[in-house]
Amino acid sequence: MTDTLTPAEGAVVEASDGPQKLKRSIGVVGGTLLTLSCVTPASTLFVVVPDLFGSLGTATALTIAIGSLLCIAVAFCYSELGTLIPSAGGEYAMVSTLSGRLAGWLVFVLSLLVVMVVPPVIAMGTADYLAPIADLDPSMTGAAVMLLATLAGLLDLRANAWITGVFLVLEVIAAAVVAVLGFAHAERGPGSLLSMEVAGTNGGTDPVTALLIVSGLAIALFVTQGFSTAVYLSEELENPRRNVARTVLATLAISAVIILVPVVAITLGASDLGELTGGDIGTMVTAWSNSAVGTFVSLCVALAIINAGIVMVIQNSRVLFASARDKAWPEPVNNVLAKLGRFGSPWVSTLAVGVPGAVLCFVNLDTLYGVTGVSVTGMYLLVAVAALSSRRGPHKHTRAWRMPLWPAMPVLLIAVLLYVLSQQETTYLLWTGGIVAVATVYWALYLRPRRDTRWLVSIPTDEQAPL
Repeated sequence: MTDTLTPAEGAVVEASDGPQKLKRSIGVVGGTLLTLSCVTPASTLFVVVPDLFGSLGTATALTIAIGSLLCIAVAFCYSELGTLIPSAGGEYAMVSTLSGRLAGWLVFVLSLLVVMVVPPVIAMGTADYLAPIADLDPSMTGAAVMLLATLAGLLDLRANAWITGVFLVLEVIAAAVVAVLGFAHAERGPGSLLSMEVAGTNGGTDPVTALLIVSGLAIALFVTQGFSTAVYLSEELENPRRNVARTVLATLAISAVIILVPVVAITLGASDLGELTGGDIGTMVTAWSNSAVGTFVSLCVALAIINAGIVMVIQNSRVLFASARDKAWPEPVNNVLAKLGRFGSPWVSTLAVGVPGAVLCFVNLDTLYGVTGVSVTGMYLLVAVAALSSRRGPHKHTRAWRMPLWPAMPVLLIAVLLYVLSQQETTYLLWTGGIVAVATVYWALYLRPRRDTRWLVSIPTDEQAPL
């Protein structure tokens, strides 16, 4: 059992021994554009935040602010580990190397669950925001978005950085319009942000308790979760030992501002508590301006969702490609998933995540949305645990970006995340626990007995650029 409890140093193999490596083609700006597009601030604002308004009311901005502060500690962990272990495997490569193969495998399963479920859920929201110009079926529209994202994901990463960059500008403009209109039509003062109220079922007012805020933190963490995409791109970033940390921290700061400022404006500008709790941001924008502005914002959100789909397919394909290169599956499957196309992208892995995503648009994913929040929290928890080992053994003197306040920062993060998990709904915990149990069985029956030939985490050998 020692291989499940100790770092997988012996399992790490150099990519130059045979496995194919991804092409370095982007810098901090391109990486930040791609990563911000995965956060997709506008679609998060219009698709995820309304659910928080429904349960947290005026405490929504406070909850997102607390979640963003927690994400600073998470970002520090990702930045340090991402420069130590710059691999397309992202979290699983980092955790496998520092905390052991089993921990890395479980992180891989949690991350794959997150990135497989979220794109189709968001894609199905496209039809709602195209409603001003066309009446579309949500499932069919979502499937079309996923297929379009898959085709874009087959292109060179530099081309995708420009495509997603243009879309990102449009969604930032939409978020800015919402913020300006909300502040211009403020119905209440800044004190309302701490009033902790939500509309009741009988037209009254219910208090928002501290436990409700803690429970909502799982979704609040998910709001800015996409900043972790930077570590998935670390094999394609120029000078990753410097640029991974810059990309992670820049993305978190920018996305927190783009999301939090409009949320504050909406909270102040909603005509009453009932409208705020209803969370229909499009209707609020139309009421604050006119139908033309409302249509413009809706179209920008639709483009933001398409943008998010492209980047998430890119991210997912890199994770699947890396898992095949690291021998997570039977050999025929590994050989197929590790193939690179003419543009340098893992084309089979891209199809393997994009096409099922289109199919999932015809499935009810409400429960899995809750599971995603639990999975993100669990994934962050395992990364924080791995960060405690980042300055021990052979990693102690490795040239890498180092977080401030180590080890206090990851220890505090572990304590908070454990408490957040304890406050989640039992159903979501059971679903996630069941998936983790199945993954553990696969580990015990297939991966562990073949530990000399399976689940060998590869790290590229050309990463020794100066800091």
